Amino acid sequence: MRILWVKSGPLFPLNTGGRKRTHAMLVELARKHEVTYLANLPEGQRLDPAENTAPYAQEKLWIPSREPREGSPAWMREILVNLLFSTSAFVLDRYRNPDLAAKLLELDASGDYDLIICDFLTPAVNFDFDRLRTPVVLFQHNVEARIWERLAMEKKNPLVRLLFRDQARRMRDAEIALSKQCRGVIAVSPEDAADFRDDYRLDNVLGSVPTGVDTQFFQPPSPRRPEPGLIGFLGSMDWMPNIECVHHFVRDIFPRLLATRPDARLLVIGRDPAPSLQKLAAENNRVILTGTVDDVRSWLDRCEVLVVPLRSGGGTRIKIFEAMAQGVPVVSTTIGAEGLPVVHGESILIADDAEAFADAVLTLLQSPEARGALATHARELLVRSYSWESVTANFLDLSLSCIPSPTAPH
Repeated sequence: MRILWVKSGPLFPLNTGGRKRTHAMLVELARKHEVTYLANLPEGQRLDPAENTAPYAQEKLWIPSREPREGSPAWMREILVNLLFSTSAFVLDRYRNPDLAAKLLELDASGDYDLIICDFLTPAVNFDFDRLRTPVVLFQHNVEARIWERLAMEKKNPLVRLLFRDQARRMRDAEIALSKQCRGVIAVSPEDAADFRDDYRLDNVLGSVPTGVDTQFFQPPSPRRPEPGLIGFLGSMDWMPNIECVHHFVRDIFPRLLATRPDARLLVIGRDPAPSLQKLAAENNRVILTGTVDDVRSWLDRCEVLVVPLRSGGGTRIKIFEAMAQGVPVVSTTIGAEGLPVVHGESILIADDAEAFADAVLTLLQSPEARGALATHARELLVRSYSWESVTANFLDLSLSCIPSPTAPH
């Protein structure tokens, strides 16, 4: 197979769930197939040293792009222009790149590829579908509009809520229109696939692939000696659903925990903590921010419990599988564990309101036996069924249905 994989930017550092999923699957694909990786490279951004040597593609093509830093004056101007003069969602407009669009057409015209994968929705704004000849499969890691809808529900300010609802509407319109133009759509969970079919009325949904994890890389130490009372949260801390999540935990859940466990602390493991989180940690010595870390495993090993109290977001959380593979028991909301094959009381604890969530965390903090049983069952599940090799094979099988069969000889 000759595969052209198109993404909005580089993969390294592997500090988001989407990057980790893409990297792991591409490494598996590149073992047996010819992969070309095509992506934007924002002006001023240097490639991570690992990017060019990582064996996830035989060829990597970088197209310069202009993407102002989040929060900068140029970024604020782009938001204003989007609100006043565009009908598309801002997070799509900012990834438009005429040079990438032209390169994509050039590569397609060469006839060198059997399949084009559009990884996430954002690169799809650069696809001239009317002129492309190679079958295109859209790999949807999230139902993007749902994230904005859920974020809007969390906003207290009426004007901000209105802005987010407008972006959600724009994203939904674009998500439907772009998805329809692809030969096929692959989701990351049966729930997302059902949303694309039933809510978006798409007739080109090929199916879903589960989240995987490297159970050789992530392994619990023996013996495991976490720090008493240390609660972990893992994620990209510049992503809005994660920012909202930590604030919710500290504001609504943490006080209930501290009433019983005054030694409890929250360790927030993840890159680029937002200014609001830095302020939160400065004012509360029980909240610890790591910032970017080279290897999350040693940080996870310190935690008695990992919490995922998400109330917005979409797709599936790789961080839950990573913690489970590392032997850390997990407490999550229903949204946090959405799309993962986990069962409450067996491989995870699920709780949605603040009181129930605090009680679930306390159950694990107070009982080494309960922590051990939950962690053991969860890791056994992952080792048995969710290797990246099997996930990638499933993805390729679904994608192949989009490639026309060669004409049989007479």
